Amino acid sequence: MISVILRNSLQKIFNRRCIRLVHQNHEPIEVKEAKDSCPVSSHNEWDPLEEVIVGRPEGACVPTFSIEVKANTNQKYWGFYETNGGEPFPQEHVKQAIAEVEEFCNILRHEGVVVRRPDILDWSEEYETPDFKANGLYAAMPRDILIVVGNEIIEAPMAWRSRFFEYRAYRSIIKDYFRKGAKWTTAPKPEMKDELYDKSYPIKSVEDRRVLAEQGKFVTTEFEPCFDAADFMRAGKDIFVQRSQVTNRMGIEWMRRHLGSEYKIHEISFNDPNPMHIDGTFNIIGPGLVISNPDRPCHQIDMFKKAGWKVVTAADPVMPDSHPLWMSSKWLSMNVLMLDEKRVLCDTNEIPTIKMFESLGIKPITVNLRYANSLGGGFHCWTTDVRRRGTLESYF
Repeated sequence: MISVILRNSLQKIFNRRCIRLVHQNHEPIEVKEAKDSCPVSSHNEWDPLEEVIVGRPEGACVPTFSIEVKANTNQKYWGFYETNGGEPFPQEHVKQAIAEVEEFCNILRHEGVVVRRPDILDWSEEYETPDFKANGLYAAMPRDILIVVGNEIIEAPMAWRSRFFEYRAYRSIIKDYFRKGAKWTTAPKPEMKDELYDKSYPIKSVEDRRVLAEQGKFVTTEFEPCFDAADFMRAGKDIFVQRSQVTNRMGIEWMRRHLGSEYKIHEISFNDPNPMHIDGTFNIIGPGLVISNPDRPCHQIDMFKKAGWKVVTAADPVMPDSHPLWMSSKWLSMNVLMLDEKRVLCDTNEIPTIKMFESLGIKPITVNLRYANSLGGGFHCWTTDVRRRGTLESYF
């Protein structure tokens, strides 16, 4: 009887823990048995956050002023790109951004979140493929290149040539997750030939771009799949995406086929002359709760209202015109990171946004991210949430 009890106890321990295997070279390998032991698991933007990747400003370089960069940047900064393309961003500004992001990481850790960081690489080095030459950009915005769906990390086939090798900064982290049981998928790497870009795309007139966007015409063509992960927004089994200057319909269709019938991909659009990344326009912050940019209204907003969702108009940003925003807009004020349904990370300076969250019964945890904003992103952009405590649900 004692031996039977002992055997059953050992079997339970065996089933709960990792099995230690030994190769012929006697090197131990851990194989995860329990499905809930995977370190990667995230289904939406608001479940309790447990682990996150935070980007790095170190070594950030101004991208070469090519057609896809020109189509996605504010005309007031074109001279900056023409003069500084291929060179580091202003170093004093980057130094301030580094300090801000370090404090951001410290606050995340204080709130009980595990923080992972990409490798520091030299982004100034020029590289060449058979189809183009470019220098790198940075590893500041993991949200652009990585999306987690369930226990799978997907690397996005981004559209900017300056971001072709950006994945290299994240590979050590992703390989670690893979060894611990996560799924890992890299979408088809685009060739980025000239055919991917509409060289005749009219980029001087905002109104022309607005008309073209409503017609579904952008600087990226349908030559091959491309998308930035930041054009997708997750709400359990429903995932929302916009066709943008960096995400084409082939990219959206690739994601739809890849994820299969368990998920529904909804393509939505906005009154936006220059769409690029959805979370400064439409940010889902809870089950059936979304912040909407009043300057870029959603054409399909009735679809959400009919489903019983609460649509909150974003508070006006207070970013001063004097502050440089080389790769973004003032609406990074709504680009926030939910720690859970009742806690949000937002910018210390954005008092109207802070009050908006308080009115919703959500506690703001504030951090100054102004210099980091200049490099192109807010809290959501600077992160990829790796693990949130929750299950796959339907909210739509």
